[in-house]
Amino acid sequence: MDCEGEILRKYWKFTTLFWLFLLSSIFLQSVALAAKGSNAPIRIEADRMISQEQKNSVLFVGNVDARQDDVVIRADEMTVFYTPKKQEGRKTKDDGEQSTQITKLVCKGNVEITRGDWVGTGKQMNYFARERKVILTGNAKAWQGQNFVTGETITYFLDEGRSTVTQNPKAKKRIKAVLYPGKGKNKKK
Repeated sequence: MDCEGEILRKYWKFTTLFWLFLLSSIFLQSVALAAKGSNAPIRIEADRMISQEQKNSVLFVGNVDARQDDVVIRADEMTVFYTPKKQEGRKTKDDGEQSTQITKLVCKGNVEITRGDWVGTGKQMNYFARERKVILTGNAKAWQGQNFVTGETITYFLDEGRSTVTQNPKAKKRIKAVLYPGKGKNKKK
C-alpha cells in the first residue's frame, strides 16, 4: 500500500471513530439530562395493566406509551419493577412518607425510545435505575438526526458518558454506522 493510501485510510478511520464517539456522547448527555433528578410525572398509557404486588412490579400490555418530560418510550409491553413502600421507616421531606422507587424497566416488542431528534429501537430495552444504564437488544438501532448506528446490543452508561455497540460473535456480523459530518442536527428523513 502506498503512503497516500495509508494516510487516507487512517484519516477515514479516525474520522469515523470521532463521529461515532460524538454521536454517542450527544445521546448520553440528552438522556442523562432527562433522567437525572427529574421529578416530572411519568405518564403511561396501555391497553391493559396488571399489578403484581408479590413481584413488586406492574405490567403494561398493548400499545404502551410512556412519557416523562421530553422522553417517550413505546413498546408492546413494559414491566416496571419497584421497591415497595415501607410501612414503617424514615420519612421524606416531600410527602412525609417514604416513596416507592422504580428500580428497573423492561420493555419488549417493537421498542422505541425518543428524545428530541434522537431515536433508539430494538426488540427489548432494559433500564437499570441504580446503575443508570440503558440496554437496547435485538437488532438495536440508534439515530441522531441522519447519523445512524446498529448492532445486536447498544448499552448506554449514562453517568459515565460512554456507550458500547456489539454484535453476536456467532452471527459473524459487524456493527454498522453511517455518519454525516456537520449534519448531526438535521432531522431523520
